[in-house]
Amino acid sequence: MTPWLNILGISDRGTLSSIHLTLLTQTTLIIGGDRHLNLLRQNNPTLTAPTLRWSTPIQDSITELLTHRHRPVCILASGDPLCYGIASTLLKQIPFEEMQIIPHLSAFTLASARLGWSYPDIETLSLCGRDLNLLRAVLYPNAKVLILSADRNTPHAVAKLLTHCGYGETQLTILEHLDGPTERQFSQRADQWTEPDCAQLHTLALHCPPHPISALTHRSPGLPDLAYQHDGQLTKSEVRSLTLAALAPYPGALLWDVGAGCGSISIEWMRTHPRCRSIALESHPARLQSIAHNAHTLGVPNLEIKNGRAPESLQDLPQPDVIFIGGGLTRSGVFETCWDALRLGGRLVANGVTLESESKLFELQQRYGGQLTRISIQRAEPIGSFLGWKSLSPITQWIVEKDEIV
Repeated sequence: MTPWLNILGISDRGTLSSIHLTLLTQTTLIIGGDRHLNLLRQNNPTLTAPTLRWSTPIQDSITELLTHRHRPVCILASGDPLCYGIASTLLKQIPFEEMQIIPHLSAFTLASARLGWSYPDIETLSLCGRDLNLLRAVLYPNAKVLILSADRNTPHAVAKLLTHCGYGETQLTILEHLDGPTERQFSQRADQWTEPDCAQLHTLALHCPPHPISALTHRSPGLPDLAYQHDGQLTKSEVRSLTLAALAPYPGALLWDVGAGCGSISIEWMRTHPRCRSIALESHPARLQSIAHNAHTLGVPNLEIKNGRAPESLQDLPQPDVIFIGGGLTRSGVFETCWDALRLGGRLVANGVTLESESKLFELQQRYGGQLTRISIQRAEPIGSFLGWKSLSPITQWIVEKDEIV
């Protein structure tokens, strides 16, 4: 198939290569933001193709774009269109075979060069139309973070969040109009931020202090229990570590967290990798609020929270790659609904605390196979002026893969 859609990355100067100009002179429509189209007209007044500005919501413009399918169309984009850009959005609706993408240097590449930061050693994040709390998940000692800012208010919001999280010593650098005629940069500490006037178009760089801030900075499972707001329905830290190991997260995998409690399993699943996804199912109103609070506080605001009980509320959800049943195991139809929904080769982990749930797990293991494990944890706690061992409630854990069915 001959590509009809050309997505052209351009610099802040709007300078076009010979390939860009060839495609633009042959196109029937040019699409871009106000800045892109203004630069195009200023630098290339002889181009005569009609133009279309991106609308809000952008889907309206995409719908208009699709009416031009199989006729030459050019889209102008900043830098690399696949780096949090329009190409990533369009690939969800248009096959790659129908387009060609010609990138310029991304803002992250340019910022790395200006700061002398090795690109593989940095964290990257876009806050354009995204929740600021995503930043919490990439903060750790000596972290270097590059952020695509939403607007000129983003640096103040980031500085405020950093100071609140104990990262006030972080050095913030604003890099304006990278690779453009008005490029400039300036820096301040987060806790000394004075809201300098900055351009709407900029990239934000953070260099976190080298000393540890708190135990919440690590991404491995088993955050301290005190990290969570909860009413007692919390998988304890040690058991949480073992449960996440059993669930075996991997990038892009979708978890169903059935009977989510305060959301700790979903949250730590998503913290293992930015592309891990989870749906937390819970029916208790106060716990739903705790899940939302914990997800934002711990840097995974994109956790999907569903109000309802299993198995009824599991209908019509996206097919899961992995399922954790932390509550409701003994309810009629819960396991069967989960098992039917789980993809072939997927994994299911269930934890039981009561005798009834333990009996259910033994029955299921006898029928479906898998591994049963008994988890017993003791913590040293004060007994008067001494320390003694206090046992947590023992957990029976079942791990089974769908292709293990007998």
